Amino acid sequence: MKILVVGSGGREHALVWKLAQSKPAHELYAAPGNPGISEHAECIDIKADDVTGMAKFAMAESINMAVVGPEIPLCLGITDILEEAGIDVFGPSYKAAQIEGSKAFSKQIMRKYGVPTAEFENFTNFENAVAYARSLGTDMWIKASGLAAGKGAIYAPNPDEAQKILKSLMIDSQFGESGHEVVIEEHMRGEEASIFALCDGKTYKLLVSSQDHKRAYDCDKGPNTGGMGAYAPAPVITKNILDKVENAILQPTLEGMASEGAAYKGLLYAGIMITNNGPKVVEYNCRFGDPETQAVLPLLDGDLAEILTACARGDISRIDFDVTEGYAMCVVIASGGYPGSYKKGLPVSGLEDVAAMKNVKAFHAGTISDGDVIKTSGGRVFGVTGWGSDFTTAMTRAYAAVEKITFKDAFNRNDIGSKALKHL
Repeated sequence: MKILVVGSGGREHALVWKLAQSKPAHELYAAPGNPGISEHAECIDIKADDVTGMAKFAMAESINMAVVGPEIPLCLGITDILEEAGIDVFGPSYKAAQIEGSKAFSKQIMRKYGVPTAEFENFTNFENAVAYARSLGTDMWIKASGLAAGKGAIYAPNPDEAQKILKSLMIDSQFGESGHEVVIEEHMRGEEASIFALCDGKTYKLLVSSQDHKRAYDCDKGPNTGGMGAYAPAPVITKNILDKVENAILQPTLEGMASEGAAYKGLLYAGIMITNNGPKVVEYNCRFGDPETQAVLPLLDGDLAEILTACARGDISRIDFDVTEGYAMCVVIASGGYPGSYKKGLPVSGLEDVAAMKNVKAFHAGTISDGDVIKTSGGRVFGVTGWGSDFTTAMTRAYAAVEKITFKDAFNRNDIGSKALKHL
């Protein structure tokens, strides 16, 4: 089978790495891919958001299935285009992808079908948004309704700060059109975790839970990022909580999406806050999380190609897979200045040392090749994952590998795993 993975980050490297373990082996392509991905797949120079170019390549090469990593091509309708050409796609349709593409749409779905989430309102008028923020009189979250690379949710400690944030989004266009409609919601208190549901349009199966770390610096300080590290499974997700997530959140959401004519097929990512009043949805994403995928997939005991194909063809119920006992942890190594401005083209050293380590993988997230030299090309450069039979072993392996990878001004969080240790 010929499989095309769309994307170029650490998530896509993890997907290709796991797909390469399938037996019999498949012919793997990635567009655009990265130097790490090129070890397992042929990289094609097509940008992930060039859905027309991607479709032309897929048809010309007789691709059997596409696995779409990033949210942008999904929200541009790549699934609909490829399926019309007779290609199986792991990823939701354009309409279903709006569960991430429009936070306003997503929150309205939750409200309509009784899914527990933060109290909210959405606005396209700046003055009305400011008035609502002032009526709350306390801390809150201001969220750009459209896509903002994981950086569109901004904490406002008070109404005055909320007004400044609203101006930057709605008037000054900090995130372009994505911020012209905003969602203002109450600040939920608790611990957050991620649930991945493999959906086939009718039913679903769960992968292991995980926990992302969005803030740039230790102790959850600093601005939001695309994610600075993750571990799996998340100890905060007990069986009792997972049952509540399935019954009160996933089931009604999937039934609601089907009722809206947007049956969900692909990976539904539910960001869950564990509050004193039970689990509530922070957000939905329409694809694998990054960097959670780099922690989840090493624990998957199953043929990923078979699993994703079953989802794409609407028959996940026929597939069985297991989760390896133990834990995995991913630590992101980022460029100095991220998530703001940062330098590119910095040479990287230490990857050979990591490659020789046991139960460790350095997933490339923002790299390029310059001859035989790997250089930085993004804000998040690597997601370094370690796994083992217990949490401490996974954490020790991940951080031991992180120490071996160096480039100028590199930084990482040193507290990934501290929340899990409190539970364990």
